[in-house]
Amino acid sequence: MRKIKVIIVDDERLSREELKRALKPHEDFVLVGEAGNADEAKSLIEAKMPDLIFLDIQMPEKSGFDLLESLDNAPAVLFTTAYNEYAVRAFEVNALDYLMKPIREERFAKAIDKIRNTLSGKYSLGDVAVKDRKIFIKDGEKRFFIQLDEIYRIESLENYTRLFFQDKKALQRRSLRQWEEMLDANVFFRINRTEIINLNHIREVNRTVSGKLEVKLKTGELLEVSNRQAVKFKNLNGI
Repeated sequence: MRKIKVIIVDDERLSREELKRALKPHEDFVLVGEAGNADEAKSLIEAKMPDLIFLDIQMPEKSGFDLLESLDNAPAVLFTTAYNEYAVRAFEVNALDYLMKPIREERFAKAIDKIRNTLSGKYSLGDVAVKDRKIFIKDGEKRFFIQLDEIYRIESLENYTRLFFQDKKALQRRSLRQWEEMLDANVFFRINRTEIINLNHIREVNRTVSGKLEVKLKTGELLEVSNRQAVKFKNLNGI
């Protein structure tokens, strides 16, 4: 039986104890840690690399959403909350499920079955491939869980960046350099001073009349590769 590594994140000790008791009969769910705030949880998640976190949304100082936004690689999430208003938001970010406090035994069992079926046979977080890595994106009131490989373009806006994914775009507080440090350079390539593209989303590469390299993305967008980056780009892509 595949073991599912779990971390519980909740600022209330009694809530954490309640979840631990509820998890105990489910032997394939292994608790590898618990945290009472977002900062503690971030360190724990990065150290333990769980498959799943039970996450309280409303916590002092930093919310569950703030925690997810701070992670370079987000595990599967089951939200726990005492506030109805957050239930809809949880589904907006494609969480596996959400549980209302106080948690009912029957509802918990259904959530566990759903998680087990969803995660059955999947990788552990430590073995995750680029195409399977997920990040949490917050842009104003909009929140998304997306796979990294869905991002096809990142545009610099001084200390901010704009991500392009699916048919959407979102403004982020990360700089282009921070994205460079976080992403796999064999997949995400900085084509010029202000743009990173996902090489898996290139449709074709051409030369302009002036001799510059130009990439056409699957979306139809045309982007120019700077002279400085052209040699690296050609070597990386065997051009």
